[in-house]
Amino acid sequence: MAVCFSLIAITSQADEGQKISSKVQRVIVFLSGAQVKRTADVSIKQGTSTLIFNNLSPDIDAQSIQVHANGPFTILAVKHEMDFINEQAKQTTAEELRAKQKALRDKINFESNFLTIYEEEANLLRKNQVVSGETTGLDVVKLKQALDFQTERFTEIRKKEQAINSEIEDLNRELQKYDKQLADLSKGISTATSNVIVTVASKTALQAEFSLSYVVRSAAWFPTYDIRAKDINSPIQISYKANVSQQCGEEWKNIRLTLSTGNPSVSGSKPELNPYFLGYGMYYSNPASLPNTVSGRVIGSDDNQPVVGATVKVKGTSIGSVTDVNGNYSLQLPHGAQGLVVSFIGYKSQETAITGGQASFRIEPQSSALNEVVVTGYSSKRKSDISGAVSTISMDGQPGASPSVYIRGNSSVNSDNLQGMAAGVTITKTLPIEVNQVENQTNIEFDITDPYTITNDGKQCTVDINEFDLKAIYQYAVVPKVSTDVFLTAKLTDWNKYNFLSGEANLFFEGTFIGKSVIDANATADTLNLSLGADKNIVVTRISVKTLTEKQNLGSNRKETRDWEIEVKNRKNQLINLLVEDQIPVSQNSSIEVDRQELSGGKLDEKTGKVSWDFQLNPQDDKKVELRYLVKYPKSQSVIVQ
Repeated sequence: MAVCFSLIAITSQADEGQKISSKVQRVIVFLSGAQVKRTADVSIKQGTSTLIFNNLSPDIDAQSIQVHANGPFTILAVKHEMDFINEQAKQTTAEELRAKQKALRDKINFESNFLTIYEEEANLLRKNQVVSGETTGLDVVKLKQALDFQTERFTEIRKKEQAINSEIEDLNRELQKYDKQLADLSKGISTATSNVIVTVASKTALQAEFSLSYVVRSAAWFPTYDIRAKDINSPIQISYKANVSQQCGEEWKNIRLTLSTGNPSVSGSKPELNPYFLGYGMYYSNPASLPNTVSGRVIGSDDNQPVVGATVKVKGTSIGSVTDVNGNYSLQLPHGAQGLVVSFIGYKSQETAITGGQASFRIEPQSSALNEVVVTGYSSKRKSDISGAVSTISMDGQPGASPSVYIRGNSSVNSDNLQGMAAGVTITKTLPIEVNQVENQTNIEFDITDPYTITNDGKQCTVDINEFDLKAIYQYAVVPKVSTDVFLTAKLTDWNKYNFLSGEANLFFEGTFIGKSVIDANATADTLNLSLGADKNIVVTRISVKTLTEKQNLGSNRKETRDWEIEVKNRKNQLINLLVEDQIPVSQNSSIEVDRQELSGGKLDEKTGKVSWDFQLNPQDDKKVELRYLVKYPKSQSVIVQ
């Protein structure tokens, strides 16, 4: 009862104030969350008055609200409240839909009862047929009349049953429409809004411009990349893209947009080390090796249907992907990835640990319950904006319309551009976008010059932020012990200076999509290695020349020799640089000895046992290298030598 009175009191106060319509001027979208800035021209009355900035997002972090204005007046207090009037209207609509559902179900039951009656009548006619057939001495005329009556009645019954079944089918289709509409209503974005109530005192009536800013939680962006190589004589072209979405309950129309690499949801406090004590029974274990990719499916727990456009991200990183029309996703994993997070409008976010190459989700609809928050206090001096970085979104998004993706730059738009895009997204080529990159002390901002519209539907909007041409060193590489496929690789130097974030990359070579990779911004190496797919015009074989097991009759040791011949044939019409990698075993026991007998000039890494040959091969030429080693170990032990 106390909560009810409190809500009534706040609502009453809101009704007495002056309602102010404000316009969103700028949005800084962070990796998680966004800061919204609104402005409004306000007529302030003489004395103490209440200004109500209404129709704001229900997702506001109340502690982040800032109100600023210039003029000879005083801001006395700032409060934040929820407005559930629209939410109550939504509940009323839901009740109306349920009432229509009940009426349809009652009508279906009524029609089904008629089917039962007609079926009983048909059974009675069948029994009379049997009786008539067994009766002797029946008048032929009467028999004909009886048969005609039964035929006519059977026909009429079947026609009525057919009409009723058709009617029931129509009713069921109508009922399904209401079911879907009610389901969408129950799991969709809350229609509640919120208000910021500002109390001011002025000695005279005047006009002033107010600036209102706040942080919303339900907004984010993550990067993806298109990496294209025209041929092995051209530089690598990298398109830097942003995938932006928001479902904070308000439309951002024709706003100035900035994408920030900052993340205000992450603690800004420096971590502290606690004492690390050792004792008996204590040990450290390395985390289990994880796969390079993970894939799976996202479905809704309410209808077991695929969730299209859900965002799946590697926990704690900016690496993410979007589910396709079947709810499927595939994601490249950076080193050390431990968990995945899936989120989508109207559903609860869900996390899972990465234990293998498969991870599927069954997500639950989000509860629409909202709690009211009231904050008191004010700031007459504007605090510094939360630093962030800018990116881009769809420019034509109207409420309820499908988002459009604008591909900016000089690259041609073809089927390759569809790779990595959200399902159902259309592509339009436009003029290059003007992006101003600002490097702050702790983050990078991409400030978009053109105005953008981001709709409140939670769908991913994708746009190119920038394009870079990087010098690449191309080389073919093969590991014949594992696979005889020869892969073209590209090494990119000085890639760290472009301020990339960790993200998934689509790889294209000679205009063809060849797969996915990942850019790991946490890597400290100055060189980024990319694999550009297998080349079937370079043939590699690895065969065992001889396998000997030498036994000493009088000794206590056993010797085993392995001899491998690796042959490479270049069927291409151009000179190639080729790296061939193999290995010899590395002993971890003093009683096991490894003697390398032939490396054919290969370079040996003593710690890992890796042997590498780096050479050039002319067109239509071939080359052979030999790898031979001997392993000696005690007869009493079993050692597997490959």
